[in-house]
Amino acid sequence: MNIKYMQMAYNEAVKAFNKNEVPIGCVIVKDDLVIAKAHNLRESKNLVKAHAEMLAIEAANKKLNSWRLDNCDIYITLEPCPMCLGAIIQARIKNLYFGAYDKKTGACGSILNLCDYKFNHEVNVVGGIMEKECSKLISDFFKTLRSWFKYTFMIQ
Repeated sequence: MNIKYMQMAYNEAVKAFNKNEVPIGCVIVKDDLVIAKAHNLRESKNLVKAHAEMLAIEAANKKLNSWRLDNCDIYITLEPCPMCLGAIIQARIKNLYFGAYDKKTGACGSILNLCDYKFNHEVNVVGGIMEKECSKLISDFFKTLRSWFKYTFMIQ
């Protein structure tokens, strides 16, 4: 685990925040080199699968010219949902590092733990890295969103 990669994922999350997207960022590393970075783009792309992890995995697949991401590490600012964790497992990613726990959709122990099941590949998972910063960014985003809605609908 290298904190600089989680900081890079956090910087990706800030990019999402600035685009009015839920601020989640992701970085994929192989042999201590960043091979892919992404942030949430669900709203701007109108795609359910445009999560930071899915976009980063797709970019890494293209970079390596392979669907397999053997010996890669993934850094995400939020505990992945079942869809994203499924893709991480299917891509054969070795290590998953995440920041904040997701009490609503987290699939690494918060709601369910898909890693408890014996799939064709097991991912090593470490959560809580830069948890305070990652949690605060998401909280700030939703506070801003609620304030905007309140302001918008109070004026009318």
